[in-house]
Amino acid sequence: MAEAFARAYGSDILDPYSAGVAPAGRIAPLTRLILSERNVASDRQFPKGLDAFSGQPFDLVVNLSGEPLDRPLRAVGLPSARVLEWRVRDPIGQSENVYRDAAAEIEHLVMRLILELRGSGS
Repeated sequence: MAEAFARAYGSDILDPYSAGVAPAGRIAPLTRLILSERNVASDRQFPKGLDAFSGQPFDLVVNLSGEPLDRPLRAVGLPSARVLEWRVRDPIGQSENVYRDAAAEIEHLVMRLILELRGSGS
């Protein structure tokens, strides 16, 4: 969801990529439904592990996993970056309301980040 919102709202300032420590096999249908209801495309997205970005430089990493990322980032050879910790409840396996709440929270956090980056000229 975070990558989709970042692409939809902040493509002028962000080049977002999403990856997980333990990625799912597919994007959950409720994720796609909720994004489509907001007119946010997710058709080109698919779950990826951190190793998909091994060695690539990033200015910013947003951690939604709830777990420390220092070891996983080093394990796949990702260079140091500013890491933001966003504590968002994982909706996988939860009700549609939990998905909607998570989407609203992630959308808000992404928009706040975009506004921060635009304001700083980064």
